[in-house]
Amino acid sequence: MSEGNGSIRDDGWKVNGTLAMRRRLMDRLATVLSLLATSVALIALGSILFTLVVRGVGGLSLITFTHSTASPGQEGGLANAIVGSLIQTAMAILIGAPVGMLCGIYLSDYGRGWLASTTRFVSDMLLSAPSILIGLFIYQLVVVPSGQFSGFAGSLALAILALPIVVRTTEDMLRLVPISLREAGIGLGASKWRVIVFICLRAAKTGVLTGILLAVARVAGETAPLLFTSLGNLDWSVSLTRPMASLPVTIYQYAGSAFEDWVQLAWTGALLVTLGVLFINILVRIGFGRKGA
Repeated sequence: MSEGNGSIRDDGWKVNGTLAMRRRLMDRLATVLSLLATSVALIALGSILFTLVVRGVGGLSLITFTHSTASPGQEGGLANAIVGSLIQTAMAILIGAPVGMLCGIYLSDYGRGWLASTTRFVSDMLLSAPSILIGLFIYQLVVVPSGQFSGFAGSLALAILALPIVVRTTEDMLRLVPISLREAGIGLGASKWRVIVFICLRAAKTGVLTGILLAVARVAGETAPLLFTSLGNLDWSVSLTRPMASLPVTIYQYAGSAFEDWVQLAWTGALLVTLGVLFINILVRIGFGRKGA
């Protein structure tokens, strides 16, 4: 009987040992594959940054930041494109962020039934919509009726691209606010909108600001919608009613040029856009991440 019990224990030990060995092998295999995938991604990102630095740093000079784009051989810069990108991106966030926050508040605290479901579905669709379709939409809605390209049309197209990001982050962050905070505010006699504005939004401000900064990073490098809306401008222009230069459009126009100085400016512009987006992402990950913790 003891031999029988011993053989049963031995068989069980062998089965469990084989299973444990198989699990260890699968765990090591999954770890190796994960490290390999991470290495490939880091190598690709590093090679892109290295290429941009090597090819773009040669065009960094005072002229780049003080002179507007000019004809080949005339020592043009990127000042008008830099300012145009800042203006259009800022206008896009000023339009898209408040609307997105209001929509996120509605979905989190007020939205019920088919209207909320439809709003959430449309927001998710916009989140994955190709940017060129947004540009064509604004082209038909704004550019064609007005008869001219404009910086406002470009800002509006970028605002639509930023909108769903702000909507999703605002809704998710507000849902993470403990219900006890809402109940405490209502219990003290505050109205619902006061509870949302002065308690919930304050508690979720780190996440909401993170979403807004991610929206800035999303729209800062967009080219396709601007080709159909603001078009670009070789001259200095800060008027929202006229065609306006931008770094992405200038990069697109200069990169395929046969002139060496234009190609150099294209690499420099790409480096500036990449560094700007990289800085925003680092700010989001480190700065707001620590505050949220």
